[in-house]
Amino acid sequence: MERYCSAVLRAGGEPCAAYSPAPDPGCAGLLLCGGGDLDPALFGQEDRGSHPPDPVQDRAELALVRYYLRAGKPILGICRGMQVLNVALGGTLIQDLPPAQTQRHLGQGDQDRIHPISLAPGGFLEKLYGASLTVNSWHHQAVDRLGEGLVPSAWAAEGVLEALELRDKPVFGVQFHPERMDPARTGDGSRIFTLWMDYMK
Repeated sequence: MERYCSAVLRAGGEPCAAYSPAPDPGCAGLLLCGGGDLDPALFGQEDRGSHPPDPVQDRAELALVRYYLRAGKPILGICRGMQVLNVALGGTLIQDLPPAQTQRHLGQGDQDRIHPISLAPGGFLEKLYGASLTVNSWHHQAVDRLGEGLVPSAWAAEGVLEALELRDKPVFGVQFHPERMDPARTGDGSRIFTLWMDYMK
């Protein structure tokens, strides 16, 4: 959590971190952080390789997404947060990537996987970085069917969706971890937080 708060502070925001909070009308935007797997029942599936869920967190974060969408406030979802955003809008997840893909996306120890992604023309990431970006990953699940209104913004070489956004609204999701990107090895993740914060001004 410390890295997320530090990234928000560096972008000019005032973080208000909490475990499974109720929606707060006083917050200018919503940051959904990384974490464990969602309950597959929330997107109409049986367990096919998901880790045990946290029902309290799942319910709270889905409620937060729906509240901030109705309020028209900026949302940034990171890793699990991108998946929560997709499920809140009616999408589904790949519960366990095939072994070859997992090897490219699931880190080991305290080390992320580093790999390039391609950015969709006209998408929010392409406007920040150009046609491609090197990112860090630590996940075994991924977005499958997109939720209502969401469009893809980036892909890994093997087709895993790496970013998405909501048409005509300041709602973004990334599968990687911009809060801990090392510009010596990857792109500069701070640009994503700055973009999200700009929509709150």
